[in-house]
Amino acid sequence: MKATKSARRAAATPALRLLQQADVPHTVRSYEHDPTSELPFGLEAAAALGVDPARVYKTLLADVDGALVVAILPVAERLDLKALAAAMGGRRAAMVDPALAERVTGYVVGGISPFGQRKRLPTVLDERALEHERVLVSAGRRGLEVELAPADLVALTGAMTARVWREA
Repeated sequence: MKATKSARRAAATPALRLLQQADVPHTVRSYEHDPTSELPFGLEAAAALGVDPARVYKTLLADVDGALVVAILPVAERLDLKALAAAMGGRRAAMVDPALAERVTGYVVGGISPFGQRKRLPTVLDERALEHERVLVSAGRRGLEVELAPADLVALTGAMTARVWREA
């Protein structure tokens, strides 16, 4: 069977290549990203895919005491920088500039995946992910998500789990 152009394109992301190489069970979910949408990227994905936003997670980069850290949390919530710093044993955390996040990960904002980044960084997954059988994270580009078991997300990223969100 021939792969479709969109399937070949999806498989071309570093995130999906890593998942395939690691033989991690996952489902690729795609939607047409609307550049005019006023919704944040993750909430747009949840709405377009008809998925509870509590199961859709965003990947953010922060600086904790001078070191870059990946935080993965529900798309409807805000990153609690104090909680992230505490989880990492640090004192202060701040969001990194989007251009730096793109340079470090190799992905564009709105498509940053926790998988296949240019450099593996310390990662914290919000502990609520473990309450779900499957969660969705970016597969490496806007309009492309990957659904997988949270335990596989932890195993593949080496993430620690902690509560790192506050209500938006």
